[in-house]
Amino acid sequence: MTAQIIGDKPNTYAFTKALGESALVTEGGCLPIVVIRPSIVVAAWREPLPGWLENLNGPTGIVAGAGKGVLRTVYCKREKIADLVPVDIPINLAIAAAWKIASQPSNAIPVYNCTSGSINPIRWGQLETMGMASIRKYPMENVVWYPGGSYKESATINKICQVTLHSLPAYLMDTMAYMMGKKPVMIRVVEKMHKAQKAIEYFATNEWAWSTDNVEKLNMELTEVDRQTFNFDLSALSWPDFIDDYVKGTRQFVFKEDLATLDQARRHSDKMFWIEKCLQILLFIVFGKLFTWLFC
Repeated sequence: MTAQIIGDKPNTYAFTKALGESALVTEGGCLPIVVIRPSIVVAAWREPLPGWLENLNGPTGIVAGAGKGVLRTVYCKREKIADLVPVDIPINLAIAAAWKIASQPSNAIPVYNCTSGSINPIRWGQLETMGMASIRKYPMENVVWYPGGSYKESATINKICQVTLHSLPAYLMDTMAYMMGKKPVMIRVVEKMHKAQKAIEYFATNEWAWSTDNVEKLNMELTEVDRQTFNFDLSALSWPDFIDDYVKGTRQFVFKEDLATLDQARRHSDKMFWIEKCLQILLFIVFGKLFTWLFC
């Protein structure tokens, strides 16, 4: 039923946004209305705090899953632009746009595309490299496995990897938890993670060119003080520094993990690294002996 209702829209979120804009056009009347269209909203750049966020929506779920060592595969096109925009940017733009429409009324409804792709672009492949570096620099507490994995550019290969690297280990861990009298949770965690991945796949395998001319023009109309106070210019944003803050913010604000525990988390992450390497060597030996037994 959902597919029939939303038509060619990628999900219900995009569909309801379109419904909202349609309602503004038909029912707005003479009200001073302006539309802000942010792209993929992520953690804060500067306000209220660098890296601040409060949910697992969008790429944050990927950061959280990879940081805990649970997420090992993502369907994505590395060469596509990841049109991320920190949450404080559309908020500041909305304030400036409200001033503009109130002081300079317009019969048409102005639309401002709040995006980074045409101003300060970052590609999904760059995000993969920067993100993994930041996750290993600022590890989460009690990681399930050493953070790793990669993007997959084939939906079929990604599906196979989801089964072998996510679902099967989750069933194994929950079986062990059940046998030890503990509550099994990993299957539910993986199912939620896959659902979140599905929601972002459409945006991680496509890209769009958005016009931001009126955003830049609005920025030039502000005084220097207002530009600093209500900053929505992304040209000065350093993506490596921002990704560091994004990972620390996920750790601190989503998982409620104190940054004072970083050294302890690093020691645990290092231990998981060596456990992973020992297991890989063991598997290499086992498969080598099996190959020798079968074919030699």
